[in-house]
Amino acid sequence: MINSALDLHGDPFIVNTADGSDTLFHPLLAQSYHSLHGAFTESQHVFINNGLHFVSQMKRNIHILEIGFGTGLNAILSLRYSIENKMHLCYHSLDNYYLPLTMIEGLNFNLSESEKIDFAKLHQSEVNDETKMSEYFLFTKLQNDWLQFKTQKKYDLIYFDAFSPECQPNMWNLSSLERCYSLLASSGVLVTYCAKGQFKRDLKTVGFEVQTIPGPPGKREMTRVVKH
Repeated sequence: MINSALDLHGDPFIVNTADGSDTLFHPLLAQSYHSLHGAFTESQHVFINNGLHFVSQMKRNIHILEIGFGTGLNAILSLRYSIENKMHLCYHSLDNYYLPLTMIEGLNFNLSESEKIDFAKLHQSEVNDETKMSEYFLFTKLQNDWLQFKTQKKYDLIYFDAFSPECQPNMWNLSSLERCYSLLASSGVLVTYCAKGQFKRDLKTVGFEVQTIPGPPGKREMTRVVKH
């Protein structure tokens, strides 16, 4: 996820991660889009296992807001989960700069041949056009700066997948977290890879119930919060 305070129009390049899957490394930020300990493993652990699967125990029709589309890994894994579990997902992904297909088509995410086609379709979909990816999955790209984003919609689950607080402090501050709180429905959930102390204190200040849970390889903890 990027915002207008940063110029990210450099040329990210593909790097291999410890679980065999790939990610992109951004030279201007000196930061990768996923964990170098395992891109696929991190996304599956943080956003699918501890986010989508967690919420699916409470409801079967889920509205998701992803803050930071990036490579599209979270989206394709969510599509896979919805099909495997016959669960209806309405998936909105917010970013203000979408990577061209030519930049990501060489990424290895251990996808099936049909998933590779769907992965390309996610990237090629038009902004603000709802795309029916399957019987269970509706997908929409929203192109906007997070700090200016406005909607009347309420979401059951937020994937908070911005670049790190060191790179984008204004994405992780109190004001940003208040925006997250306002966009979640009652009992809505937010998950993220970040587990920094100040971040969790700010989440509590906003009104979230904060759950610190084991992180993916290379990270001791991650964060899941619930709005009550």
